[in-house]
Amino acid sequence: MAWRSFVAMGDSFTEGMCDEYPDGTYRGWADLVATRLAVDSGPDFGYANLAIRGRLLDQVIAEQLEPTLEMRPDLVSFAAGGNDILRPRVDPRALVERIDPVIARIRATGADVIMFRFADVAVHIPGGQRMIGTRAAVLNDGFQEIAERHGAHLIDLFADDAFLHREMWSDDRLHLSAAGHRRVAGHVLTALGVGVEEDWMLVPPAPQPTPWRLAVSADLRWAREHLAPWVGRHLRGRSSGDLITAKRPILAPVND
Repeated sequence: MAWRSFVAMGDSFTEGMCDEYPDGTYRGWADLVATRLAVDSGPDFGYANLAIRGRLLDQVIAEQLEPTLEMRPDLVSFAAGGNDILRPRVDPRALVERIDPVIARIRATGADVIMFRFADVAVHIPGGQRMIGTRAAVLNDGFQEIAERHGAHLIDLFADDAFLHREMWSDDRLHLSAAGHRRVAGHVLTALGVGVEEDWMLVPPAPQPTPWRLAVSADLRWAREHLAPWVGRHLRGRSSGDLITAKRPILAPVND
């Protein structure tokens, strides 16, 4: 099937954080998917990316759902809730309940939908399994149930052990690296039945175990450079995306 238009909804995962173009803007898996889909569809293929880093689920729904429906795309990706589960008081089951009617509305337009079971980010964060592992599992299981209920394409990144590889992630350990984004794009295109560049699915050889002292030093540096600023913004009620707007707010050819 050749889709004529694609709208990507979500947060930093879909915005493409840490996969930088030379000008400092971000590419990410959704741009890669759109570029490949345009090859089959032709120059009239339209792509919009409404995702903004730091957005919580309710913000994604409030800011991005109606614009997406108004554009009436053939294909929509929805990935949100990851920022919510980083907060200790969130109820992941309530997140799932709020996502279900969103997917139902999108599917009711006739659009195909892409959803995700997120990769295991907790494995790279000190104490991550204890802090967010259970909440992430509930969200992932909820995404799977919703995708099955509404006939959406489910991309199961959690089941892909390649994402346990440190090089699939950026220095902040929360966002994918360029290699990670390419692998996500490969999974999406495969699920859509579209050919994919083989090197997108390559995984570097497993690194040698890091000596204990070096591992502790790396964890402390990560906490200082990435965790502490995030906590500071959270305590002030700020987000990394407060001053950011969507990079592709309307449907347009991928080269625009």
